[in-house]
Amino acid sequence: MKILRKIYDWMLHWADTPYGPIALFILAFAEASFFPIPPDALLIALALGSRSKSFKFAINTTIGSVTGALLGYAIGYFIWWGFDGSFSAVALFFFNNIPGFTQEVFYNVKNLYDEWNFWIIFTAGFTPIPYKVFTVSAGAFEISLPMFVIASIISRAARFFLVAYLIWRFGPQIKSFIDKYFNMLAILFTVLLIGGFVLIKYLL
Repeated sequence: MKILRKIYDWMLHWADTPYGPIALFILAFAEASFFPIPPDALLIALALGSRSKSFKFAINTTIGSVTGALLGYAIGYFIWWGFDGSFSAVALFFFNNIPGFTQEVFYNVKNLYDEWNFWIIFTAGFTPIPYKVFTVSAGAFEISLPMFVIASIISRAARFFLVAYLIWRFGPQIKSFIDKYFNMLAILFTVLLIGGFVLIKYLL
């Protein structure tokens, strides 16, 4: 936990430098495939520092995250499996070193893909569920790339633009609300959204 806190503090310090937007892009890119901390905190810090640029920062974060998701997909698709169908050295490195990325979670994600397809990618992209687990797994299990890209763009943009809008509209006073409740509300919204489609499916 101390290591993650140091990484978190290091990430936030970029908001006080001229390289904040570049760092935001790189961190969003990395988080979608291997970095342990989401870019939201840096997005919030930069948006608070320049509210008029909030939506530019959201675009920056979205592009970085979706391109990083493609890297995660490529890792899963091209170098996740060994020649004999076992896990490659790269896969074992992820299991041993990336927080929350275990073999059990990996295979659970496969079951979720089999059942939900688009909606599980959307859920991973919009909620605080570790996105990298789903991007790499999507490639490893050869999930449809066009569907993966579309779901990633929609979900990542929805999340980051919502954060940017809240900062732009309400300013510093909304920060504590985002810190405490945003992830919970994102999960609730997604559950209600998917639950509505499931209900329609059974009613029809």
